[in-house]
Amino acid sequence: MGKEHFTLALFYCQGTPQSSEHDRQSLEERYGKAIRLFPIPCSGRLEPLHLLRALEEFADAVYLITCPDGTCRYFDGNRRARKRIERTRFIIASIGLEEERVGILVRSKDDRRVLVDLVQEIMDRVEGVAPSPVLNQAVKSAHAHSRK
Repeated sequence: MGKEHFTLALFYCQGTPQSSEHDRQSLEERYGKAIRLFPIPCSGRLEPLHLLRALEEFADAVYLITCPDGTCRYFDGNRRARKRIERTRFIIASIGLEEERVGILVRSKDDRRVLVDLVQEIMDRVEGVAPSPVLNQAVKSAHAHSRK
């Protein structure tokens, strides 16, 4: 990615093809500290608080991969997930952060791409996102407190 100290938090539906524990570990080895992967049972269960907490504590950007439209085992998880992503984007924009820090990738029924391909697409999407000023401020604050 060419960015030092950039981290993407990626939540994804466990129904994503080739998203086993082994696949997750391979991706984390490939991208190192640039990515943190979080499998979830349903994208509709992800709350804005989870996304905001990731942005506050360690992530420069947060994305969500949902199961294909119409295939959610919880019926309307994709729809809830989209609304929650939009709500989170509104919240971060209202405090001066770029909306592009939060995103969603909703697969179609015909989309057979596996987790590694979806991760690459999202990494390409966040290429232009700068490291978070929130995290930079937190690091500066921690250094200032440790000097006292």
